[in-house]
Amino acid sequence: MGLTLGTEVVSVIQRNGLRVLSLYEGFFSGGARVLHSTVVAGLHQGGRQQHSVLSLHHEVRREATLQRMEDDPRYRALRAAGVRIGSLGRSTEAGQDPRTFTEAELRAAVRQADGTHVVLSLKEQPLRLVNQDAFPGRPVIACLHRSDPEHQGDALGDLLTAADRGRLAAVVCCAESTRDAYRAAGVPADLLRVVPNGINLARFRPVQGARRLALRGAAGVPSDATVVVYAARYDEMKNPELLLRSARTFLSLEPKGHVLMCGAGMSAANPALRDDLARIFGDRPDLLQRLDLLGVRHDMELVYATADVVALTSTFGEAAPLCLIEGSMCGAVPVTTPVGDAPSIVERIGFVTSFEPAEIAATWIEAAARRAELESARTAVRPRFSHVRMIAGYSSIIERTHREAALRPARV
Repeated sequence: MGLTLGTEVVSVIQRNGLRVLSLYEGFFSGGARVLHSTVVAGLHQGGRQQHSVLSLHHEVRREATLQRMEDDPRYRALRAAGVRIGSLGRSTEAGQDPRTFTEAELRAAVRQADGTHVVLSLKEQPLRLVNQDAFPGRPVIACLHRSDPEHQGDALGDLLTAADRGRLAAVVCCAESTRDAYRAAGVPADLLRVVPNGINLARFRPVQGARRLALRGAAGVPSDATVVVYAARYDEMKNPELLLRSARTFLSLEPKGHVLMCGAGMSAANPALRDDLARIFGDRPDLLQRLDLLGVRHDMELVYATADVVALTSTFGEAAPLCLIEGSMCGAVPVTTPVGDAPSIVERIGFVTSFEPAEIAATWIEAAARRAELESARTAVRPRFSHVRMIAGYSSIIERTHREAALRPARV
């Protein structure tokens, strides 16, 4: 199956806009979905491209939480931007084989893809749909947001199959570490492109003075507290055990210390997290009075604005962690373990630690003490993290992919 476009068709596309379909595994909490949805909404509203989304699942259970498509803020933001969203209607609760598709599901996917010129795959998991023989021959761009292809189950095989079959036109990597890891895993180097993550700097910005104190008061945090925010889902990759052990040491050393934990599974409804807290803080329940479980928040800019430090304790898999970018652009000092591109992200504005809880806790205290000192450095690097640059990078790759596909002979 292949794609051929004559001069007349290209002319129509130029008049009516390049049509792009994004494939999502589902709508659930996570930085990759935040970033990709920002790109889709930005490009769609820009007018040069017409974007739509097809989600394989309409609900997904992740981190002990059943997350429905219609409840997700990314879904609502895309709809508000005028992006058409469809779903194959799957649910992780139904016990379906994730690697097989019914005829009805394939027909629905074909209808969505037939009207588009380029297909984007949010991460590599949806490529199992693209690799189906019935799926139309459109150039596919895989958008990757991790640096651990070996931990992605069958997804790496799906990515390599798409490349071998000529379906894969490009791979967008959000970090240098992503590019290097997937190149080492066998993805052809000429397909790999790096577009660094970006955020809306108008939303994620520092809050000072009375406004900051008011936000702390609303959150139940003392005005003079030393606040560490941890924004991550409850997952082995994020190493919540290390975070909690570091928090115990920090709270015991810093009488005014306060820790806020946000993300999917970061709530008392998660039995695994409750067990962790009982095991790590069992003999110091007094410290838990200064550790708040906030769960999934949709106002992270306000949470970060209360913070002195934004912390990351991941062990593997990270590429360009969104929490470090968002938190630092809201005025917090980023402190991270040495994973993915995190050390380059925090260069000059934050700190990199080992995986030792005592060192991490001590670094949080130092980082908070130097927050004002590092303010000018944070201000200087703000343009580097603009989502405008990120959207422009994706736009360029999509348009180039389409142009090259239009000139390529059909695959037999």
